[in-house]
Amino acid sequence: MSNALLLVSALKSGYGAVEVLRGVDLEVHTGETVALLGSNGAGKTTLNLTLSGLVPTRGGQVRFDGLDITGWHYRRVVGQGLIHVPEGRKVFPNLSVHENLELGAFTRGRAHRAENLGKVYDIFPRLKERTAQLAGTLSGGEQQMLAIGRGLMAEPRLLILDEPSLGLSPLLVEEMFSLIGRLKAEGLAVLLVEQNVGQSLEIADRAYVLENGDIRFSGLPADLLASDTLRQAYLGM
Repeated sequence: MSNALLLVSALKSGYGAVEVLRGVDLEVHTGETVALLGSNGAGKTTLNLTLSGLVPTRGGQVRFDGLDITGWHYRRVVGQGLIHVPEGRKVFPNLSVHENLELGAFTRGRAHRAENLGKVYDIFPRLKERTAQLAGTLSGGEQQMLAIGRGLMAEPRLLILDEPSLGLSPLLVEEMFSLIGRLKAEGLAVLLVEQNVGQSLEIADRAYVLENGDIRFSGLPADLLASDTLRQAYLGM
C-alpha cells in the first residue's frame, strides 16, 4: 500500500450517460506540490469535484491519509482536511470579506478561527484592508485571494487549487504562483490544476497530464519538458 496522503486508483466519474473520468490513477504525498495539466474538457474539474465528494464516483477508489473516502459526503471530506478551492472563485458576493473567511471554518478549523484569520490576513494584506467590503465588489484578483484564504481557514492537509490564475493579469499571476510557492515552503500539500503550464511545472515536484479522462503522463516536470512528443501532443509547447 502506498504511503501517499492522497491515493486515487482507477477512478471513474461522470454526469448522466457521459463518462468523463475513465480510470484515473494519481497520488499526492505530504508536503508535495503536484501539477495536474490538461486542456479544457480533459476532465480536470470533474476530477476535483469527485475527489471533493461533489460528484459521485462510478468506480475505483479514493484514499486520503489511509482512509477509504470513496463516496463520502463532501462535509466529511472537508472534515478530513481535503480542501478544494474551486475554479471561478465562488465567493459569496453579498457577504463581506470577513464573513466569507469565517465560513471557511464552518466545518473544520473552528477552534483556531481567530488565529487562522490572522494568518490569512498576513498572507493577503489586501484582504485585511477590505475586511468589511462586500466580496462581490472586489477585483478578480482579490476574489481569488479570498477564495484561497477561505480554503486556508479550514486548516487543509491537502489543498486543491483549480485554475487559480485563470482570468488574472500577468502581474497577479506572478503573485499567485509566489503564494503557491509560499504554501509549498510551509509544507502544505497542493494539487495544482492549471492551464498555465510553464509556471506550474516550475513549482511542481511531479506532474500529471490528463486527456479525455485518462492520465497520459505521470512523472517529473523535467521529463515532461524534455519530451518533444509529449510537449507538443499534450501541452501545446
